[in-house]
Amino acid sequence: MPENHLPAQNARELTFAQAIREALAEEMRRDSTVCILGEDVAEAGTPFKVLSGLLEEFGRDRVFDTPISEAGFTGLAVGAAMAGMRPVVDIMFGDFVTLTMDQMVNQAAKIYYMSGGAWKVPMVMRTTMGATRRSAAQHSQSLHAWFCHIPGLKVVLPSTPYDAKGLLKAAIRDENPVVFFEDKMMYKLKGLVPADDYTVPLGVADVKREGDDITLIATSSMVQVALGAAVLLEEVGISAEVVDPRTMWPLDEKTLIESVKKTSRAIVLDEGYERYGVTAELAAVIATGAFYDLDAPVKRMGAMHVPIPFSPPLEDATVPTEQTVFEAARALCGR
Repeated sequence: MPENHLPAQNARELTFAQAIREALAEEMRRDSTVCILGEDVAEAGTPFKVLSGLLEEFGRDRVFDTPISEAGFTGLAVGAAMAGMRPVVDIMFGDFVTLTMDQMVNQAAKIYYMSGGAWKVPMVMRTTMGATRRSAAQHSQSLHAWFCHIPGLKVVLPSTPYDAKGLLKAAIRDENPVVFFEDKMMYKLKGLVPADDYTVPLGVADVKREGDDITLIATSSMVQVALGAAVLLEEVGISAEVVDPRTMWPLDEKTLIESVKKTSRAIVLDEGYERYGVTAELAAVIATGAFYDLDAPVKRMGAMHVPIPFSPPLEDATVPTEQTVFEAARALCGR
């Protein structure tokens, strides 16, 4: 159900981190095959304290710390999934997914296909993305586009606490390997989350704000940036629609195209590197599906093609902001 139609009587305000923790706890209570493994997931509850309390409830057999070997414990999870478990692998910083690529790209993604359906890998890899935390070039990248490129993997980018919980529960129940990206700057973001059990289906986009003049298609943290820019645009008489794909694969192309057909203009926002990235794919989808309805070229806005700087003012300049999106939208609308 769309977030703006939540039943008030069933909703509580949770942070993004609390929503993630609640989803994991509920799924672990529901299904004894769900387990969590990774560096610092047990005693420390991850560097961001997202998993605090799960060790105490579920014990060391189901929440366990691993050696510092992302390739090793990701491979362990692939094997466990093939043997009937539903492991959730925690990669504390998204930059470290580089160490898991063989296990995810050549093993997890291909086993179902290569076995003719005899083997499944129902596992989730949770990891982070996002800059502006002052963590420098090796702890600030958004590398989700890499996994979108691989057949056999599903890729999820929640932007709100409601979506985070519902999408994570759906990912854990899915029969395929899912890579789940959480923006590390959003863990304190608050939003309404139902107390009742619910899931958000993979492959269904959400219109976060309706508008008529321009469509802002945004992922993860950029959804909040787009919503902020939409408020600024409203002040100058421009009505912006904000659409969140929520999952990069499967991708809800129909919702994206229908929105752009209505508004005739589009900006695509993503915190990953712009070159060969998510913005290019989404722009191509729009150009193919809504070409004759466009009144202007599709505008792409992603991370600058440089290593993420440690310097705060330089780092802030590498990713789109409410102000830069506002200015780009205003120029595209000719106002």
